[in-house]
Amino acid sequence: MRRPVVAGYFYPGRRDNLIKMIEWSFTHRLGPGVIPSVISEKMRTSIGYIVPHAGYMYSGPIAAHAYYDMAQDGIPQSIIILGTNHTGLGKPVSVYPEGKWQTPLGYLEVDSELGEHIVEHSNIADFDEYAHLEEHSIEVQLPFIQYIYSDKVKIVPIVIGIHTPEAAIDIAESIVKAASELNRDIIILASSDFNHYESHDITIKKDEAAISRILELDTQGFYKILIDMNISICGPGGIMTLIEIAKRLKAKAILLKHATSGDISGDKTAVVGYTTIKFHRT
Repeated sequence: MRRPVVAGYFYPGRRDNLIKMIEWSFTHRLGPGVIPSVISEKMRTSIGYIVPHAGYMYSGPIAAHAYYDMAQDGIPQSIIILGTNHTGLGKPVSVYPEGKWQTPLGYLEVDSELGEHIVEHSNIADFDEYAHLEEHSIEVQLPFIQYIYSDKVKIVPIVIGIHTPEAAIDIAESIVKAASELNRDIIILASSDFNHYESHDITIKKDEAAISRILELDTQGFYKILIDMNISICGPGGIMTLIEIAKRLKAKAILLKHATSGDISGDKTAVVGYTTIKFHRT
């Protein structure tokens, strides 16, 4: 059992308050504007989303765009969540092996079979729990998942600590192969915030430069511009992995929402950028 470590900090620790916060995110002026209803019969076209992972009071309305879209697009069997390693703990690419993850909304079961196949096909991924112990980038996605799907889906938590195009290709190919051989209907979430702690105007400019490369599915261009413009995106490994998966599945990317913490708080002196991007089959 992996118990929550940022409940009461990044999001409310009480079930009723958490539900209110999630619904506030959906109905916020920067959110989708309405609370979603799940369409279970629809044939899904989405393969994944980039979604932020900050405290709900700042990034919740932007993240809600991904979950609103997911609810309208059918129910997957499993959701692979590509987090980033903020703590330095654990192995370079850490796949959570088995068991359940707990939040104030209940439990989500780990798809251990899918995780095993991903590790088998990867040269760098391995089973590891330590990278997940204090990491919030995966945990903050779970209440949104539970709100729209309850416990009808399984998860594969993967913490990525190697942020290079080469690592992204390895992880992407292992995910595509594993899902294919198991005939698993999956969604991939790349959990990442965008530029950190610069002014709103600078952050918008840097974020838009990175977003343009993502929408072009340009892994190398995305990686290069992060370096050239010193863009402090904290989950580039997951983003590049999702880009590489999209290319292999002949998918396209579309921007759903881009804003900053300053758009929420009103203080635009030192902000964090938040972006939700959808990857979908045509």
